[in-house]
Amino acid sequence: MNNLFTEALKQLSTQLTVMGNTVSDQIFKATQSYIDHDKAEAQALIQHDQSINSSEVDLEKQALTLMTLQQPVADDFRNVITILKSSADLERIGDHATSIARETIRVKGTHRIDEIEAQLAVLSKLIRNMLADALAASEARDPDKAKTIAARDIEVDRQFDAIRQAVISAMQQDTNVAQAGTSYLFVVKLLERIGDRIVNLAEEVVYDQTGEIIELNQGRHTEDE
Repeated sequence: MNNLFTEALKQLSTQLTVMGNTVSDQIFKATQSYIDHDKAEAQALIQHDQSINSSEVDLEKQALTLMTLQQPVADDFRNVITILKSSADLERIGDHATSIARETIRVKGTHRIDEIEAQLAVLSKLIRNMLADALAASEARDPDKAKTIAARDIEVDRQFDAIRQAVISAMQQDTNVAQAGTSYLFVVKLLERIGDRIVNLAEEVVYDQTGEIIELNQGRHTEDE
């Protein structure tokens, strides 16, 4: 790997980390605005979503230019492909966060359940911690750390199931919370999908370093594409 390629690859990796940190902030703001019923914050987040899309497009252009000009060998080529796949997953996570923000606006003013919203906050924090560690594993190119991160998605699935059951039980006991319950089910599913995308990031770290395409959490819920 020549020095120019090494430096360009390092810059792409840094951009990916910055993009990931921005997405993590989106997750926090989206969940918090939903819990706080903060329509203004949700609207601001929706308007900011385009910046994540632009980051992915910019990173993709740079990666493709790098491959064209430097013509990397197989291992180096895999490094660039991994960054491209990871940026696509981060962009999708950003889309899910924006969907939560849109849901905040849609259901503002309806009857809500404090206990379930507290559970959503806990799940959101778990997911953001996973994302931070996945980004660190990517930057360090550490497949072992990536594997431990993916294993934590089992806890995401556990919390998803617990919240889902709590919502269904609340809807059965009080028909007045039907609209809120439907919204909770939608939001918790979005958070669970974000967890799946973070597992993808971990799998991409393993692929980057070993060339192996593996599924790290075979028990997780099926991810939509």
